[in-house]
Amino acid sequence: MRELQFDGLVGPTHHYAGLSPGNLASQAHAGEISNPRAAALEGLAKMRRVRELGVLQAVLPPQPRPSVPLLRRLGFNGDENTILARALEQAPELLHAASSASSMWAANAATVVPSADAADGKVHFVPANLLSLLHRSIEAEATQRVLQRIFSDPACFVVHEPLPASDAFSDEGAANHTRLFTSANVQHIFGWGRQAGEPALARRFPARQSRSASAALARVGRLREASYLLWQQDPLGIEAGAFHTDVLAVGNGDVLLLHEHAFVQHEQLLAQLSARLGSELQVVVATAQELPLADAVAAYPFNSQLLSLPSGKMQLLAPLEAQHNERARCFLERVVGECSRVSGVEYLDVNGSMKNGGGPACLRLRVPLTDTERARLAGSVLFDERSERELESIIKKRYRDRLTLSDIADPALVLEARTALDEMTQVLGLDSIYEFQG
Repeated sequence: MRELQFDGLVGPTHHYAGLSPGNLASQAHAGEISNPRAAALEGLAKMRRVRELGVLQAVLPPQPRPSVPLLRRLGFNGDENTILARALEQAPELLHAASSASSMWAANAATVVPSADAADGKVHFVPANLLSLLHRSIEAEATQRVLQRIFSDPACFVVHEPLPASDAFSDEGAANHTRLFTSANVQHIFGWGRQAGEPALARRFPARQSRSASAALARVGRLREASYLLWQQDPLGIEAGAFHTDVLAVGNGDVLLLHEHAFVQHEQLLAQLSARLGSELQVVVATAQELPLADAVAAYPFNSQLLSLPSGKMQLLAPLEAQHNERARCFLERVVGECSRVSGVEYLDVNGSMKNGGGPACLRLRVPLTDTERARLAGSVLFDERSERELESIIKKRYRDRLTLSDIADPALVLEARTALDEMTQVLGLDSIYEFQG
């Protein structure tokens, strides 16, 4: 079994509207002029580097934005141009929500349980309902449709419906899920921030993932009870801007890196993991003294991709911001020095994503597959030289290099975006997956 990195392509309406409370980067850059073309090319460059390292890389297409159906549901009437103009005039925050390119952060797309761990021997996908934020809650239906198209073979894959759209089952996807394994065992960690019916412990910013949702994901994925842990995120971390677990923790195989404020009572968590996974487990913990929460959230060292290389070693792909932050850089250097499994760290420029609070790990959904399962993938979603060349051509031709908040209502942008998405789906062999394609 090898893990595929499914990256979400940055969409043509990528902009900075500050739609995400608790996401400090999103709030800090609200209103800035964006460059969708540059952000999309940064995403392609990251995918290319992952492929060059010998790691399997694949692509998820953007979702159609602006979402005119959402604006119609919210009471805006008329033809599309009229709807966009009225939304900009009367409720610009709704237009920006309908135009968000947030599906690029594919770590929130779904939770994945590999066939080796599931009781029925199939790969399970549960699209995240993302109901804590309007602009993300509209992604679930399209995510399910795309996953059903790619993972269409019922002998290998099960793509479930999202969890019920209830506050009790608020689900943020794989950004709160970590899979660890050694020769002794496998363990899934499901991070959660709140329990239904209880007051929120993180008061400055909302806790998004519910415990009930995490428990349901484990059941839907057919996991054995002994193979997973439901563990609460530290409210101090959430209040500092760690709205998802992957802002303060990253794990892969027998390696776990975390901040001491990623989870409550993290020592007890590590003790349970050690008891279940054995002595092969390697853990590196950053203390608040070594790496203050403000630095961890600003530089995103834990939102690095921790990749398994063909050599058997691991490689960290960290955001460039972590290199520029002395404390974050020193921590990652300590990881390389102390953890025998991690061979090095490389820094990548994904600034277009980072300004909205998404590092390298946010941009990908991890999907472990056997060779047989990989051969059953539909379409041409594996990222190779052909798809890279053709996607790059579309981005350079169709994406704007300057986008203001008022540009979102430009009818020409809608046409440009739909043309780009239509061409991208043809490159990826996914045919017609959008409503506008007929």
